[in-house]
Amino acid sequence: MKNFKSYAISFIITAVYAFVKLPVLRVDFTSLYYVLAMFFVIAGILNMVFDREEQRFTITNKTNFKIAIGILAIAVVLPTLASTPIIRAKAYRNLLGTVKESEFTKDVSPVNVNEIRIVDEEMAMKLGDKKLGEVPAIGSVSKLGKFHIQKVGEKLYWVAPLVHRDFIKWVTNMSGTNGYVMVSANDPQDVKLVQKANGEDIKIVYQPDAYILQDLHRHVYINGGMSKGMADYTLEIDDNGKPYWVVSLYEHKVGFGGANVNGTAIVDAKTGETKFYSIKDTPEWVDRIQPESFVVDQINSWGVYVNGFINSVISEKGVLKATEGTSLVYGEDNKSYWYTGITSAGGDESTIGFMLVDSRTKEAKLYKQPGATEMAAMKSAEGSVQEKNYEATFPVMYNILGQPTYVSSLKDKAGLVKRIVFVSVEDYNIVGVGRDKAEAMKNYKDALESGGSSLEIDESDEFDKELEGTVKRIAADTKNGNTVYYLTLDTDEGNIFYATSKISKELPLTKEGDKIKITFSKDEKDVIEIDEFDNYNIGKPAEQKEEAKPEDKKSEDKKSEENKSEKKETKDKRTTDKVETKEQ
Repeated sequence: MKNFKSYAISFIITAVYAFVKLPVLRVDFTSLYYVLAMFFVIAGILNMVFDREEQRFTITNKTNFKIAIGILAIAVVLPTLASTPIIRAKAYRNLLGTVKESEFTKDVSPVNVNEIRIVDEEMAMKLGDKKLGEVPAIGSVSKLGKFHIQKVGEKLYWVAPLVHRDFIKWVTNMSGTNGYVMVSANDPQDVKLVQKANGEDIKIVYQPDAYILQDLHRHVYINGGMSKGMADYTLEIDDNGKPYWVVSLYEHKVGFGGANVNGTAIVDAKTGETKFYSIKDTPEWVDRIQPESFVVDQINSWGVYVNGFINSVISEKGVLKATEGTSLVYGEDNKSYWYTGITSAGGDESTIGFMLVDSRTKEAKLYKQPGATEMAAMKSAEGSVQEKNYEATFPVMYNILGQPTYVSSLKDKAGLVKRIVFVSVEDYNIVGVGRDKAEAMKNYKDALESGGSSLEIDESDEFDKELEGTVKRIAADTKNGNTVYYLTLDTDEGNIFYATSKISKELPLTKEGDKIKITFSKDEKDVIEIDEFDNYNIGKPAEQKEEAKPEDKKSEDKKSEENKSEKKETKDKRTTDKVETKEQ
């Protein structure tokens, strides 16, 4: 009877421990063995009796302690033998699966200049904090969680939930924080605080910054996740703007090591409804299933153990590894991929190529494209305007004009983007710098052509599109302290064009009825950013309503010269007549 009571009490104590520490109760996790050992140790202690004569506790049943010692021995010895790369190098290398070699231009489609990311996570945080500061009632009780980039519709956004500031704020606001912040990865002016979806208030009740039963990890754990490894808690929004937490579930494939994702848990941030999915069945709106750290570890295992463990520590023949830093990039198929450069052992500023790993399925492709590392590209970008002391953001690789290209933003000390830089992966001395993406693109195109590169440009398309017309409507709007001008033209009534006064000082003076010429990217639609702006009416005589076209100017110049010639001939004739009269 005493043993039964001791086991019951031990179970309760162990369960409380599990509720607090959330150990994974699975045979390939050492946490299971430590919990079992704890259970028998507590049971053994409860079975001890106090000897009044000896004035000490006496062990009446040593079995519980022997079992605990045996379990601890297993927890120490078994993982070492089953998981060491010394004898399991091949298993670690195979975690990534089959790595296919492919061609860069075949798989990575050319990107539209307006889809290029210029906002990094650090800048997104600053813009998000600024937006949150505009609503003091929310900012005083909430803060921004971690930003993750994701595709929302057809656009890329950094998305971060509002989370509790501290324990006290959670106690006084257990109904949840009020929404999330979206920052466009392409346009620093596009920052949104989203508090409603489908007409309903958004509440982030379950989150990593909550406590007890509202703690996200604990909530998933007690709702079916006790036997599942959990990682990468990411807030993603579905096609209707509703927020969900996506949790990657994993197991160990090499003994007690080699973490490998085998599914997801998706949690409604408001109601806490939790559903478990396999990788294949995970909803399509979920961008990232494979955690970045898992992918990088598996890439390194694939490259380091190419010729076994001994080779990896002695000769390092054929050893490859991922470069420092990774980024999430999106293909034209709307799929997301983890990108990293691949360099040889001892590689400094050069790569042998790069790898793209599908962030859902983990399908990996290697592109043997020798060139510069991301860090070397950042140095090159900073060196292009070194007198400014700007700092480069970690670059994102794109297919620009058929060339693998790093794109990075240069920021000042205040964290504001001052320049956009395109750097060739093949030769980081080929650089295009501009105050905006369009200018950087043009300069990069010129640099590539000067360097003799073969560019893939569809001759049937214009690099930029020019449009002339009369302004039908124009209005100004203020976004984040900047004035943005929106206008429509009689020659293109289906689109709205916009720009700030940085494009042209004539823009704030423009009014309806003015004749203008604009330049913009050919591929943009609906709401189009203006790259160049010219108002024909400003600085012209009042009676001149339209700027003459080049051919008209030639005609006018010719007419002017003819008038001058006629006046000169008339004047000469009058002079001649006067002379003749005087002689007579």
